[in-house]
Amino acid sequence: MTEVDRNGLEVLDRAECIRLLRTVSLGRIAITSGALPTILPVNFRVDGERILFRTGTGTKLEAATREAVVAFEADDFDPMYHAGWSVVVTGVAREVPEPDDKVMYTTPRWAPGPTERLVEVSLDQVSGRRLDGIKLQAGWVLHDSA
Repeated sequence: MTEVDRNGLEVLDRAECIRLLRTVSLGRIAITSGALPTILPVNFRVDGERILFRTGTGTKLEAATREAVVAFEADDFDPMYHAGWSVVVTGVAREVPEPDDKVMYTTPRWAPGPTERLVEVSLDQVSGRRLDGIKLQAGWVLHDSA
């Protein structure tokens, strides 16, 4: 039986969330910079139990992800069918010391630069929701877990 939240969205389990994260390459990372929250786009990939992305040395993103707890979100949406999903991860961001070339250069980068760092975010907390507009319109809500 599918779990549905109080808004009629399907609640996704950890395995489905990670599977969905592997299907996209653009996400957003929420960090603290100068005691203020900010959200930045990043190209990423999932590698085992971590999210990987590259950033330049000396950037706001590099400074804010040194052993910091961060939030990460990725999603996909089809406006025609009013369907999509969103996955949110909370974890610790840290630089990957001495990454091998294969890991480094198979990880996408938002903007290229001369000096690069590889950052990983642990998958400590993972949650997700899926919206299926067709099922909602047909009244296929199975139960409310609110």
